[in-house]
Amino acid sequence: MSPEPAHRRDYRVDLLRGIALIMIFINHIPGTLWEHVTSRNFGFSDAAEGFVLMSGIATGLAYGPIFLRSARPPLAEALRPWRRVLTLWWVHVVVVLCIVALFALTVQHPAVAVMAEKRNIAPALENPELFLPGLIVLGHQFAYADILPLYIVLLLAAPALLWAAVRWPRGVMVGSLLVWFCVGLFKIRMPTWPLDYGWFFNPLAWQVIFVAGLLTGLAMRQRRRWLPFMPWAFWLAVGFLVLAAIWVQVPVVAATGGHGLWLLYEYAGAPSVFTSFDKSFVHLPRLLHILALAYVLSALPVLTQISESPKVAPLILLGQHSLPVFAVSTVLAYGAQVAKVMAGPSFVLDSVLIGCGLVVLFAIAGWQRGRKPRRMVG
Repeated sequence: MSPEPAHRRDYRVDLLRGIALIMIFINHIPGTLWEHVTSRNFGFSDAAEGFVLMSGIATGLAYGPIFLRSARPPLAEALRPWRRVLTLWWVHVVVVLCIVALFALTVQHPAVAVMAEKRNIAPALENPELFLPGLIVLGHQFAYADILPLYIVLLLAAPALLWAAVRWPRGVMVGSLLVWFCVGLFKIRMPTWPLDYGWFFNPLAWQVIFVAGLLTGLAMRQRRRWLPFMPWAFWLAVGFLVLAAIWVQVPVVAATGGHGLWLLYEYAGAPSVFTSFDKSFVHLPRLLHILALAYVLSALPVLTQISESPKVAPLILLGQHSLPVFAVSTVLAYGAQVAKVMAGPSFVLDSVLIGCGLVVLFAIAGWQRGRKPRRMVG
């Protein structure tokens, strides 16, 4: 992304993160018409990839300066991301306990019981003495509540990544890509406990998006771009985004393209990490899509103009207080899921649940603004 003067905050990151939070909230209430207007319907990646990329950018912006100023930063300053990890951890614990309480109160409804099985919640209700410790140590995770554990692991690695990225930025990116490739090629998963099903958001693969963002954030702190703008690269990225949108929206294109990728896998020996769309391992089409989207957006001056407009201030506020907003949105989304399955399909109910949820999220962001100074990572 284009750098801003060092003394100014780049509101593009906040704006895009606020938009991503809204789309994540809507996508976490599956089965509504509203989910058809989120970004995942117009490309290979979705709001989760965008959120992780922008979290990496925010990490580079917030924690990078100490590594840029000193070859040997004070240990307490270098390990500042770990203090954030503690906050993320206890927020995650509160979120999962709220979800457990919600389902403990409603699981007698047959449809809720089925949902509890699908979301990995039933084991925690049936055997809490075993699975609650698993939830606390991130070994057991609920579907739709498993992004914060990913971010915790990435921030644990942030001090080492920042130290290395300041010295060997290209080497760090190459190493990250090699890890991503090997993890996808050999299907290496982060283990879960007590049940061994593997993390859905596999940190060993998703780190590549975070690292790309981190390097971008460091470059922005140095008032430069991580990837220089080149017209041919810009239009190539635009072409890929257009192709991805057509692929997703036009069934015949998706069928033809999918068959072509299958032929590459079956007869040309191309590894599945290049030819499929697996989200856990961020396979190549998804990775290229989020990187192409970031490259194009970063080159559009209009995005800077929009982000500085008072009209988008509420969205920017969401992005600036993303942790409390995301935590509350996760609980609200689960409450909406339960309400939907108990009440049955209803466009009106879906709209009310999403509309009221968004009002609460904006109110949380406003309350946070009045409560404490803004944070770069949150």
